This record gives sequence, structure tokens and C-alpha cells, in this order.
Amino acid sequence: MQDGSQIFIPDSFIALHQGRNHKLLTPLAEVATRYELCEDLAQMLVEQAQILYHQSAPSEAAILKTMLMGLQGEGAVVTQPEARWVILRLAELLEWKAPELAQPES
Repeated sequence: MQDGSQIFIPDSFIALHQGRNHKLLTPLAEVATRYELCEDLAQMLVEQAQILYHQSAPSEAAILKTMLMGLQGEGAVVTQPEARWVILRLAELLEWKAPELAQPES
């Protein structure tokens, strides 16, 4: 989905901002801004997740679920669906198995 921007927004992220009829509920420019924030966040968390894995050696899933709780905590800068997307993207970047994450309540 392009709007004069060179940023490619994956369908998985666009889906977070679509209604049941697949129409965007959020202006495309805002979706692009939110995507950049979430992608940057996932990229920044890679090193932290690797450090946690090598220092305390919990499971990959435990690290990802703990990070999800942090993203959804007080003062969160992303929505719950965006937080889930960040964690799934983080798992992809780390080449870890994506954890089972509870769906946010509608």
C-alpha cells in the first residue's frame, strides 16, 4: 500500500488498522507513522532479547512474552494489537519460533 511514500507497509500491519470490510480505519499517513514506530521498536529489541537469552537463558517464548507485557504496560506507546505485532516481528528478526499470544479483547 503506497501513498507517495517509499515505505512498504506489510499487510500484517495494515490489517491492524482495517475494519471488517478491509477499509482503513486510520489515515494511511498515520498507519505509515505507526508502522515505522513499531518496526523501529522491534529492531531495537533484538539486542535486548539476545542479551536476556544469553544471560538468564529462559526460553525464547518466555522472553518474548515478558517483552509483550512490557509493551502493554502503563505508559505504552503502542496499542495492544501493535504490541503483539512488534513481538511477532521480533521473533521473526531473531529467527525464533513465534509464541502463542492471546488475542486482544475486542
